[in-house]
Amino acid sequence: MSGYITLRLEGNSAVVILYSLAITLSSQMNEKQVDSLKTPVNQGSVVLHVIERIKEALINKELKAGDYLPSETELTKNLGVGKSSIREAIKMLQAMGVVEVRRGQGTIIQQNPGKNFIDSMFFQLILENGDPQDIIDLRIMFEMAYTLMAMKRAGEQDIERIREAHQKFTMAFEKGVQKVEDDLAFHHTILQSTHNPFVIWIGETILELFKTTMSRAMNSNPQRTLQSHEGILEAFCGKDEQKLRETLIKSFEQWKDSFLDKQETA
Repeated sequence: MSGYITLRLEGNSAVVILYSLAITLSSQMNEKQVDSLKTPVNQGSVVLHVIERIKEALINKELKAGDYLPSETELTKNLGVGKSSIREAIKMLQAMGVVEVRRGQGTIIQQNPGKNFIDSMFFQLILENGDPQDIIDLRIMFEMAYTLMAMKRAGEQDIERIREAHQKFTMAFEKGVQKVEDDLAFHHTILQSTHNPFVIWIGETILELFKTTMSRAMNSNPQRTLQSHEGILEAFCGKDEQKLRETLIKSFEQWKDSFLDKQETA
């Protein structure tokens, strides 16, 4: 197991989903490549097998963003399945935002998975019946990691955007009209500063997952949220990793208390 994973994984369903995604990408890219779209699929859930073959083709670089999938006839012949299974698989991939069906042209791999891809992962996470501690572990592990990454990669423009997001929250706080969107904007701006599309996609999903509990924590004590932002911003701009870690841990503890209170009253 990677040394970067310091929190417990066993039993933590939400973290395991993301960790498994990373392991799948890493391991399969190192496996011997095969013609994923030219080998007949096994019996079982045929549609899911077709989707799996297309996923393998993407991982093995047989297909890439902007490429067209083989025709329906060709996929039917190569994979040994019926046209209805191919069509259903394409519909599912389209719903996830992986492909786009262009009439008269074919089915193309999306350049950017977009919001549908995020929604698919979001529903997978919220449908996992995890322990509250699983959710806490997920946010602490991931947000700590991406914030430290962003601190090391952020340029002057990134820092300016983070300052602007903080200023917007401050102004809303002073008027007593702060919203969770103002809080999330601060975290989203830090996330964008990683300049890593994979981290950003997953991070947006996780922040959406915590939107309700972050709103609860902010509304219960907006002054504390403001102070947390100030501490994060100061450490971030000063490139002080130790102080940033300490500030984030304190912030997580405050959010954790609100999150657990909600679980007890649910």
